[in-house]
Amino acid sequence: MSLGRVTLIGAGPGAADLMTVRGRDALATADVVLYDRLAPTDELRSWAPSAELFDVGKRPGHHRVRQESIHDMLISAAREGRHAVRLKGGDPFVFGRGCEEVAACREAGVPVTVVPGVTSAVAAPAAAGIPVTARGINRAFTVISAHDPLSEEEFAALVGLGGTIVILMGVGTLGHTVEGLRRHGLPEQTPVGIVESAYCEEQRVSLTQLDRVHAMAARTGVTSPAVMVIGEVVRLAAEHPATGEATSSGSAAVAQAVAGAASSAMNLGAAPAARPPARPGVRAP
Repeated sequence: MSLGRVTLIGAGPGAADLMTVRGRDALATADVVLYDRLAPTDELRSWAPSAELFDVGKRPGHHRVRQESIHDMLISAAREGRHAVRLKGGDPFVFGRGCEEVAACREAGVPVTVVPGVTSAVAAPAAAGIPVTARGINRAFTVISAHDPLSEEEFAALVGLGGTIVILMGVGTLGHTVEGLRRHGLPEQTPVGIVESAYCEEQRVSLTQLDRVHAMAARTGVTSPAVMVIGEVVRLAAEHPATGEATSSGSAAVAQAVAGAASSAMNLGAAPAARPPARPGVRAP
């Protein structure tokens, strides 16, 4: 029997049509598909018509299938000469444990390839019309997981570097994260955006500022999956977030964001910039 293979596919941020063509092509030849909770699955049977389908998705506080068991399932299928696909939300190599699955396959001598996906770290802000970088405003963005509480060293580094902060898996530690950033000097009126269930029917966007985000999240019941964006680029959020428009009010919004970025860069303890204006169709404090 010839040896099969394993393909890791990044399914993108949630919408079926944001999966790559290469990913869909790989699914079409799959014999086994192990899929995650955040991957689009409504049409999975038609995408992989000959495959056995296994839900191995992890939920907060509950892992129905251990990571080591996922490795074993992929390797066993490949050793039977089958094409095993691991379908993961976002990109397999962005907080997706894809590197562990690749390492397990390589150690077992099983051919493995990776099909990258659109990461929610960039796509979720874009769903609200928020760019993670903008000329004259910032030249860097940092993506960090807050699944586990961030350390004081991490807070200091985030504030010291500047730019946009994109936080994934941070709903459960939101209060800790916000207080840590404030404690290390991030101005309290720094704009904040939270995008829940990006590109799904349940998508919701909330805009606020750093010192009000915890209260807003508690009041509106922010839930996972959610991406939090912190920085002056949030001022560029779309007028109607569901459309993914580029900016809220054209050059005026850009100018305000540039001014806010300049103020923060000169002195993190300086007088805060104006609070982000409320926008139609957006939950605000």
